[in-house]
Amino acid sequence: MTVFSVLRTPAVRDSVGIGVAVGAAGLAFGTTAVTAGLSPVQAVFTSLFVFTGASQFALVGVVAGGGSLVAGVLGALLLGARNTLYGLRLADVLGWHGARRTVAAHGVIDETTAVTLAQPDRASARLAFTTSYTVLGTFWVVTTLVGAAATDRVHDIDALGLDVVGPAVFLGLLWPRLREGGPRAWLVSGLGAGAALAATPFLPPGVPVLLAACAACVALIGPAQSGSPIPADTESGDVGPGDGEEARR
Repeated sequence: MTVFSVLRTPAVRDSVGIGVAVGAAGLAFGTTAVTAGLSPVQAVFTSLFVFTGASQFALVGVVAGGGSLVAGVLGALLLGARNTLYGLRLADVLGWHGARRTVAAHGVIDETTAVTLAQPDRASARLAFTTSYTVLGTFWVVTTLVGAAATDRVHDIDALGLDVVGPAVFLGLLWPRLREGGPRAWLVSGLGAGAALAATPFLPPGVPVLLAACAACVALIGPAQSGSPIPADTESGDVGPGDGEEARR
């Protein structure tokens, strides 16, 4: 497969689009961080090493409100806990080990997980994860720097509407899975969305997402669904989750 044909695949096309669109929201974080009292260098450092939007905004929100750095870090760790659940799923899907798994762990966030799980096979999943992680990570850091440096020139960052980019992209990725998932998928998504909406006025940003994840427990009720969205990758010899029995036959 040529480089040009790889660039035209849905995995790369979707990953680049998501990376550019969501990465632009780094402008909002850079501006918010500097307004909260962080220096531009500290803002960029946070985006580079933390690399999870909700946790970063939670951290600077606590600092801006007069809270301690310890309280801010604890809140950020709480919101980032959902990435652990993503990592458990992606470890099985991507099938990486050793140093590659360690590096990939840094890129496990909402968007990279969604675009990876939307792929039909392991090769595409790996390509989608690598592309989305690289593009989104690069844009997130660069736009954080731009937002931090331009804070004095941007008076109303909310007017840009960057806060809706992430949810809109995630909904677009989720829709095909809802359409093909059947009644159980609709029930879980409905309960999760309802819990998040009900909790949003009363809980800090990001916490309603963790609460909504409890709706996934409904998927444990009833008979287990066989199969996996990531089948075996016959070209590389890897076997996708749930395909071990088929590979032995």
